[in-house]
Amino acid sequence: MSEAQWSSSDEAFEYGSGLLTDGTVALRALRPADLSELVTWWNSPEWASLQQRIIKPRPDTPIEEMFQTWSTNKPLGDTGFSIVSHHSGDLLGHLTLYGASLPARSASFAIMVGPEHVGHGIGPKATLLALSYGFRELGLNRVELHAWAFNTRAIRAYEKAGFVVEGRRREAVFHDGRFHDELIMSVLARDYFAE
Repeated sequence: MSEAQWSSSDEAFEYGSGLLTDGTVALRALRPADLSELVTWWNSPEWASLQQRIIKPRPDTPIEEMFQTWSTNKPLGDTGFSIVSHHSGDLLGHLTLYGASLPARSASFAIMVGPEHVGHGIGPKATLLALSYGFRELGLNRVELHAWAFNTRAIRAYEKAGFVVEGRRREAVFHDGRFHDELIMSVLARDYFAE
């Protein structure tokens, strides 16, 4: 991160043009047309086991309202985006930075990538875009997340984006008749900019 001020409008334009895309994935506002697919993904038992404490089908309307709330972008530091293909505009997932605390300049992070888009590098790319936005535009110092310890694919993606495990809540999640640990991971602005 450069501490120098912009010397021209071209520098500001360059910053803005790359803030929400990396050329492969892009972050944009939630659209009503996104909701049906997001609800389907959220209600999928396979996906719910990785993201929800209790797997159970839920009505569409409360899930739609949840994504809309995450994406209103009204409170300072609460920001939600649909993840889309930069080239086709196809919906790939959704992410949010939420619960920002201004004195600590800290926020939490959550992401969901559609099942058919997993394994193509979408998660790490979208996570890096969200971190860039959080650190460069919102002025955050810390971003944290929680992940089930068995969700090794997500943990690898978070580690690729610079997150480190800083804590473990033992036996905090119950699925399939047994308890599982929950990891607390974070990345600091200084570590993000050092890479």
